[in-house]
Amino acid sequence: MTQLKFADSLSRLGTESAFMVLARAGKLAAEGRDIINLGIGQPDFQTPEHIVEAGIKALRDGHHGYTPANGLPQLREAVAADLNRRHGVEVNPDNVVVQPGGKPTMFFACLMFGQPGAEIMYPNPGFPIYESVIKYSGATPVPIALREENGFAFSAEEVLGQITERTSLIIINSPANPTGGVTPREEIDKLVKGLEAHPSVALMSDEIYSNMLYGGREHVSLLQYPEIRDRLIVLDGWSKTYAMTGWRLGYAVWPEPCVDPVTRLCINDHSCVNAPTQFAGIAALEGPQDAVHDMLRAFDERRQIIVDGLNALPGVRCADAAGAFYAFPNIEGTGLSATEAQDRFLEEAGVATVAGTSFGAWGEGYLRFSYANSADNIREALRRIASLL
Repeated sequence: MTQLKFADSLSRLGTESAFMVLARAGKLAAEGRDIINLGIGQPDFQTPEHIVEAGIKALRDGHHGYTPANGLPQLREAVAADLNRRHGVEVNPDNVVVQPGGKPTMFFACLMFGQPGAEIMYPNPGFPIYESVIKYSGATPVPIALREENGFAFSAEEVLGQITERTSLIIINSPANPTGGVTPREEIDKLVKGLEAHPSVALMSDEIYSNMLYGGREHVSLLQYPEIRDRLIVLDGWSKTYAMTGWRLGYAVWPEPCVDPVTRLCINDHSCVNAPTQFAGIAALEGPQDAVHDMLRAFDERRQIIVDGLNALPGVRCADAAGAFYAFPNIEGTGLSATEAQDRFLEEAGVATVAGTSFGAWGEGYLRFSYANSADNIREALRRIASLL
């Protein structure tokens, strides 16, 4: 019998539990169960029609070949123009690298700055791929604790206090997955000021939800701080804002010293992003934004429904969801662990959620609910959970 010997590094590679929950929910649905999925972080809207048509037109116009490893020049120019409109910053299109989604930026940043002996800081609870790829790189993951009492915003004082001579990279995420937390400007100001004492530490700001804020809150892009631009990586993309998750299109703005290394990583990893998707990306940024605004209004309505509904459940309390499309209620009062609640809600109530521990140890006692589902389904899911509890 063949006995394959895998590399030790594979044992350090984690996964994204939301996809595992999605698979379980799909299996139950295939068996005839009525399942409401509030687990997966995917808009339930279709990609706007003018974006779809741009991709189709690109195919019909013969754009079937390779593209530059860092992305089509006209797409990178459109990204730079969009960042200028939204954040009031000047970005050189040569510093924009287009990639198949946001995860390659995380992976490449950790490969670039992670190695045995290094430390990389990351939000906890946070997107699980951060910790996974940090470990894969050989670096030591150092959690940045996000606490309910702070609105799940990071404390700049705590972050700065955790920096050591081994710290090579700090990852931050606002608006945040899984908590929906938004870090206020004053904390970001303090972090940037404190980093003056640590000039060798790089920073990656995951701003994929930068268009999704509620209640008059502002998004503070790290691009607005010129003093750190020479060591700042900013991740953003099309998946959430334009309901383009399956198109696999993202980008990052990289500091000058990183542009050549990350381009070589792209060449070695995926060669380039497919051409028609990039033309669709141009149409998204340069075309009408009505569908985006309509989607955000729907998310805001659902946000209020789910936060109020969760706070009405016995043993549950839920902080206001400030951004993205996630609620992160505290379920300690139910007497269930995060995994127990996830499993029982799915198996007994037919509602898919994701255990807070899927996003790190600091997620115990919490569940992630995605309100990227219809208002009617959210109300029915809350009714089912209330009946179970």
